Amino acid sequence: MPMQTLEQFEKRIRLFERMIGRNIEKRVRLIEERFEEKVERPFRRIEQKIGQNIEKRVRLIEEHFEEKVERPFRRIEQKIGQNIETGIRRFEQQVERPFRLIEQKIGRNIGNRIRRLEQNTIRLNDEVRFIGSWIKKPLDVGAVTPSSKLLARTMAQYVDPDGDGPVIELGPGTGPITEALVEQGVDPARLVLIEFNPKFCDLLRRRFPAATVVQGDAYRLRDSLGELGHHEASAVVSGLPLMTKPVRTRMRLLREAFAFLQPQAPFVQFTYAVVPPIPRLAGVQVEASERIWLNLPPARVWVYRNG
Repeated sequence: MPMQTLEQFEKRIRLFERMIGRNIEKRVRLIEERFEEKVERPFRRIEQKIGQNIEKRVRLIEEHFEEKVERPFRRIEQKIGQNIETGIRRFEQQVERPFRLIEQKIGRNIGNRIRRLEQNTIRLNDEVRFIGSWIKKPLDVGAVTPSSKLLARTMAQYVDPDGDGPVIELGPGTGPITEALVEQGVDPARLVLIEFNPKFCDLLRRRFPAATVVQGDAYRLRDSLGELGHHEASAVVSGLPLMTKPVRTRMRLLREAFAFLQPQAPFVQFTYAVVPPIPRLAGVQVEASERIWLNLPPARVWVYRNG
């Protein structure tokens, strides 16, 4: 084939290829445009519509869930909470409060038992001290054990708790009669306690800090009281063992006591003897209690007033 013919043939082929390429590009653009128009746009509209429908459905579901589930559930929770609170209050009323009352009652009973035990322990310690002092000086102490509560209360009942003068106690020992005077209503600050035993004096100061404790010989009342004797006393209460002393000493003690007492104020004395501890005197009123058989040993209270 001649060269000229071959070149013409190649040119035609290239023209043909360009024509086919342009036709293919046109066809592709047409297909793309039609795909955009016929497929993608409708599909996007469908997607939008489906999305809108889904959002509406979701909102409807949320609203229905709020209305049909959450609100009733909250009401149920509130009701359950109220029932629980009511149950707790009822439990407190029916169980805890009675239990607290029982605890308080048990606590009070335990407290009372402890106080009684302490009192019994104090009483036992007092008896040990008293016995020790009696063994050393039986005539000065005069009793093996402290006065019983019944004897102490019997002596205290003769003292006016509302009096304005001091109340002088002779030989208080460990303080059983002193304690009865305070229980009777006597102000502890009015008490003047004259005790010979220094150990008993220390004990009395600890037990009755408001009282005036004088370490001295109660049989020498004027010397022991000193300046304290300027005030007229409402009563003199004696726990001294008078029957171990001569009559002259007993008479002197009564005269000195009357010198400090207000008119008609009592001098109160107990004794284990069957006879009065001080003989009857002219112008002196005397009265005696019933014998206190529960005391050990049995005792009687004698009261003297300067008439």
